Amino acid sequence: MTAQTVAAQPASQSKSLTPISWKFPIVYTILAVVSLVFFGIIGRDGETTFRIATSGDLFAIPDVVVSSTVAGLVLSLILVVMAAASIYFATKRVALDSWFPMVFGILFVVSFLAWAGGGSGGVIPLTTLLAGALALSVPLIFGAMCGLVGERSGIINIAIEGQLLAGAFLAAVVASVAKNPYAGLLAAPIAGALVAVVLTFFAVKYWVNQIIIGVVLNVLVVGVTSFLYSTVLSENPGLWNARQQLPNLPVPLLSDIPVLGRVLFDQNILVYIMYVVVIALQIFVFRSKWGLRMRAVGEHPKAADTVGIKVNFTRVRNTLMAGAIAGLGGAFFTVGSGLAFGKEMSAGQGYIALAAMILGKWNPKGALLAALLFGFSKSLGNTLQSIGTPVANELLLMLPYIVTVLAVAGFVGRVRPPAAEGVPYVK
Repeated sequence: MTAQTVAAQPASQSKSLTPISWKFPIVYTILAVVSLVFFGIIGRDGETTFRIATSGDLFAIPDVVVSSTVAGLVLSLILVVMAAASIYFATKRVALDSWFPMVFGILFVVSFLAWAGGGSGGVIPLTTLLAGALALSVPLIFGAMCGLVGERSGIINIAIEGQLLAGAFLAAVVASVAKNPYAGLLAAPIAGALVAVVLTFFAVKYWVNQIIIGVVLNVLVVGVTSFLYSTVLSENPGLWNARQQLPNLPVPLLSDIPVLGRVLFDQNILVYIMYVVVIALQIFVFRSKWGLRMRAVGEHPKAADTVGIKVNFTRVRNTLMAGAIAGLGGAFFTVGSGLAFGKEMSAGQGYIALAAMILGKWNPKGALLAALLFGFSKSLGNTLQSIGTPVANELLLMLPYIVTVLAVAGFVGRVRPPAAEGVPYVK
């Protein structure tokens, strides 16, 4: 069949050439059935209290008390209807809007929370849950932005884990010596950029496989920081590894808004920097000359070279900047959280950040949402553990890693990385 024949067919016939994707309707159906059976029909006797406001809010919002069984049934029936709708639209080959999975996920989580808080009259502190989700997402967001800038420029950055750890280490040491957390905040991006220097040196100059050099750098940073921790920091922690914490800087009036105020506007400067970085990248990657050149060298470096763009220089410059962004994310582990440095305290966050970048399809906004999803799953485990639910905490702690595997495996749909990522450019 020629292209002209296809073009001449009616829209109804050409639509039939598009394969039906049953992946998401099947997932929606399974989750709806799970919610209906376990959270609705079986359920748990008792009431669940959703605590929305806190004592310092601008105005009070009363707690919402619901019957665990009734809430589970009502929400589960809504989920069943949405699952049926997804099946119907799949048969009609109509794509669902992006809000559909978000609404479905929120309703499923609320149904689960209503079930988890029942039985013992559990109180779900929504503000604490969301604030914890944002805090746990900060290093992931910085790491995802680092990977996005590097891969959009054509450099695969597996070394995000090492850059986060290096940023946490140098931030802790400098802040401890200077007795000022802001000094540590300034030092953190330098550490991340230094790791990026080694990455670009071997990747651009000597054409070493970028995945291999990234893994080697992660192991190297873990080894160096662990050695220095054992031999230097542990010998004199008062000088080299004392706790220093960035103070919260509440925004007047905005920080007093219930829920959103405490979550978004009562944070330290590192979180506000994160807001700026995400917004700036969302604008500059797609709406600036710098972003156009970055995407050009990542998609078609030869074409970029023919119009005068220095491909390798652009890649090196952007990767160093990306390393500095990851270093800031590492600072959150120490000065951002008021903790002393500990061995391997990044705990695989760099790899989860890479998954968030893939899940977000190399888009700052998408990577942000993916990182928040990972952070929320961690915060959910912490919250449910504190109220004593029947769910094993180990299962909840597995959620971010399960989502990571699904994202990397392409479960979220077809994703296309920049065409020239990982490919050295020879002029």
